[in-house]
Amino acid sequence: MPSSLQHVRYEEAAPLATITLDRPEARNAYSDEMCEQLVAALERAEHSDAVRCVILTGAGDAFHAGGDVKAMRARSGMFAGDPAELRARYIRGIQAVPRRIAEFSKPLIAAINGAAIGAGLDLACMCDIRIARAGAKLGSTFVKVGLVPGDGGAYFLTRTVGFPRALELMLTGRVISAEEALTIGLVHEVVAAEQLMHVACERAEAIANNPPLAVQLTKRAAYRSYHSDQAAALELAATFQGIAQNHDQHRRALSGDSKP
Repeated sequence: MPSSLQHVRYEEAAPLATITLDRPEARNAYSDEMCEQLVAALERAEHSDAVRCVILTGAGDAFHAGGDVKAMRARSGMFAGDPAELRARYIRGIQAVPRRIAEFSKPLIAAINGAAIGAGLDLACMCDIRIARAGAKLGSTFVKVGLVPGDGGAYFLTRTVGFPRALELMLTGRVISAEEALTIGLVHEVVAAEQLMHVACERAEAIANNPPLAVQLTKRAAYRSYHSDQAAALELAATFQGIAQNHDQHRRALSGDSKP
């Protein structure tokens, strides 16, 4: 069930959905419309009972080039306005993406098909699993253009690779290879370009084959436990287990049936 907006493509083939950033002429750089459409695509996947896992990728030879440099130079779109206007624009625009992903209940896999730069790297870090094609380049390059990670990248990158490594990457703005990204834990796998979507679908299907309630509760427990103390994490685990253990999906899984 394919569907295309101006800057984002959505395709649903149960139990998976694929969201493709679709501005290849701009290397899939953000626009205000892309932010809105990406949030809308995530909403669609969230509310589809047929979808158990989502793959996020880019059209063309880039995953996501971050901010649109042409718009930066022209001070147009998301780069227009005085400091107060820019602050408001970021809060209601690009920051709507991490807020939506933070509440996204289903596993989200980034299939990094090319450059993931600036906000593009941040978007990849917002995903639960990152698979990169060999030769892809990744970098937190905001300082190179005199900016900061306005979409929350300082939060996401430090939690992905650890504070010291993230700080070095952000302060130098250096771009690293997919292979180096693998060694520092920034991506989970590096695969040949022609195998990227095949591997991403394999990983997504491995997740989707599990009972969906258990998958969603496990994801929620992992993120909330990461940001809480042991007592709160244990209490949450007990609550979630009480829900899962009394659900039909648990009973069916015991008999070998993982259907929702």
